[in-house]
Amino acid sequence: MDHWFEGVADYLGDAYRRYSFTYGTVQEVDVLIDVLGLGEGSRLLDVGCGPGRHSHELARRGIEVVGIDVSETFVDLARRDAPEGATFIHGDARTMTFDSEFNAAISLCQGAFGLAGGPGADTAVLDPDGAILDRIVAAVRPGGGVALSAFSAYFQVRFLAEADHFDADTGVNREHTALRNGDGVEKPAELWTTCFTPRELRLLADRAGLVVDEVRSVTPGDYAPRPPDLEHPEFLLIGRRAD
Repeated sequence: MDHWFEGVADYLGDAYRRYSFTYGTVQEVDVLIDVLGLGEGSRLLDVGCGPGRHSHELARRGIEVVGIDVSETFVDLARRDAPEGATFIHGDARTMTFDSEFNAAISLCQGAFGLAGGPGADTAVLDPDGAILDRIVAAVRPGGGVALSAFSAYFQVRFLAEADHFDADTGVNREHTALRNGDGVEKPAELWTTCFTPRELRLLADRAGLVVDEVRSVTPGDYAPRPPDLEHPEFLLIGRRAD
């Protein structure tokens, strides 16, 4: 099953790490360790791991991490300088079959959750991103923690750019942008990301068997606790698989 994001990742390659939204990895991992109750020896699944920035930082702190990404390019980059304790799989979150194998799971920065509504979306399911959440929750043990970020529909509509097209029916935003590769060469591209409200996230979580602890309004690099608002571009959902 092909995914539209593979072409984006292939073009970006290691240049992905130069984008400003990647600079707050350490602070984000500080929060993840706290809210998910992670400790040395915990096993964590990083869904849509990209080049491995969260996986690497978690592994350096003694967490055993398995990262999975639809992009073979990103997986190769993640493996290249992976610290001990981090392993990576080339695979599609839509077809994961992990069963109660991890203490916790994350899906951040629209690495998988939030990318399923674009071209090639599975029309046989009501919500393609919700189907990914089902598989994420299934991967953790009962009581295990899950953290995922999602674009805010409120923010997207409020600050809709001229180059964006927001589909009010599906909640999918199509962004016309330019990608810059490692050589500094730009090319036009389209990105499709699903946007959510806190209520939608809670309903999807409930359907997946996830007990929600909180939903925060966040921005990359700042996962501090704050209630949902209209001012921040993302929501961070934190919960635990029902026993």
